[in-house]
Amino acid sequence: MMNRILHCSEEQTTRSLFSPFQVIKCKAAVAWEAGKPLSIEEIEVAPPKAHEVRIKIIATAVCHTDAYTLSGADPEGSFPVILGHEGAGIVESVGEGVTKLKAGDTVIPLYIPQCGECKFCLNPKTNLCQKIRVTQGKGLMPDGTSRFTCKGKTILHYMGTSTFSEYTVVADISVAKIDPLAPLDKVCLLGCGVSTGYGAAVNTAKVEPGSTCAVFGLGGVGLAVIMGCKVAGASRIIGVDINKDKFARAKEFGASECINPQDFSKPIQEVLIEMTDGGVDYSFECIGNVKVMRAALEACHKGWGVSVVVGVAASGEEIATRPFQLVTGRTWKGTAFGGWKSVESIPKLVSEYMSKKIKVDEFVTHNLPFDQINEAFELMHAGKSIRTVIKL
Repeated sequence: MMNRILHCSEEQTTRSLFSPFQVIKCKAAVAWEAGKPLSIEEIEVAPPKAHEVRIKIIATAVCHTDAYTLSGADPEGSFPVILGHEGAGIVESVGEGVTKLKAGDTVIPLYIPQCGECKFCLNPKTNLCQKIRVTQGKGLMPDGTSRFTCKGKTILHYMGTSTFSEYTVVADISVAKIDPLAPLDKVCLLGCGVSTGYGAAVNTAKVEPGSTCAVFGLGGVGLAVIMGCKVAGASRIIGVDINKDKFARAKEFGASECINPQDFSKPIQEVLIEMTDGGVDYSFECIGNVKVMRAALEACHKGWGVSVVVGVAASGEEIATRPFQLVTGRTWKGTAFGGWKSVESIPKLVSEYMSKKIKVDEFVTHNLPFDQINEAFELMHAGKSIRTVIKL
């Protein structure tokens, strides 16, 4: 059977007749090459194949990781590509063999899948499912091909999600089914930044009640870490950033106090050790700067301090400290997506948001239409936004 091509508006009214065999024409923000603005194009989105799901994206946020890849610094970055990994939408159709999802389901695409079968999924110590890691890293679906074309050219997928498109196709193990009453222009943030920071505190560090924490970098992820530390019962949370404009919002999220390293003549780790009678119990690096990672570790208390690397450093960067820092009882850890086993955890986080246990709305500082997506990157680079949500 030949694939039928339909435009978005036409597709809406004929979905039940032709889905999932049709090719859909829709708008997407295509990154044709590194370092250039995204271009709004009409693309073709092929039907989902076996164990794949096609999703109508309702809202997506812009994250520093998207900008990192667009800059050309990402070693896995390939072009042309449709970026985006903080999205939410509605299942339009499913491929053969998909049993846990159906058309009409409200979902969040996941850049870390959960197959439930690989040795990583079966180990409670990690969330790093490897089932489709190789093809995902190449910008392809699990069968080694793409579902996107534009102007006769194949367009690559990104992080297994590609949410900068009105329609996307993802593996069925990369989808979390969520409460249909959840506002998608808010919970899309649970697809990356908010979940990552919150989980770094409650899952990876396992912050304890009464503890002292330091959070380096007060962007979206750092604010989510502060929120996690507060939920976990930390008694003192110190925010660290060179941009004082971020301090007020950090305090709204739960920071006890905020400091600027540029206000001191000595290294920030020494400042924190003096402030906290020997160092913090937990520290978090939310920037991706290897020098700050060292400072965060060395700001930890001797004997039990734990430092978590949350920020992603540039390719080829290496971390350093004196081994004695570790010999004397400090622990250096890392986290990806906050340690959440994605398919099972994201619906629970949405429920926590709906019950007001965790904040999400407060991370959204700007809302823009799809054709202004490049402005979202400009706001982020200028430090004027926490998260900008794009309505598709």
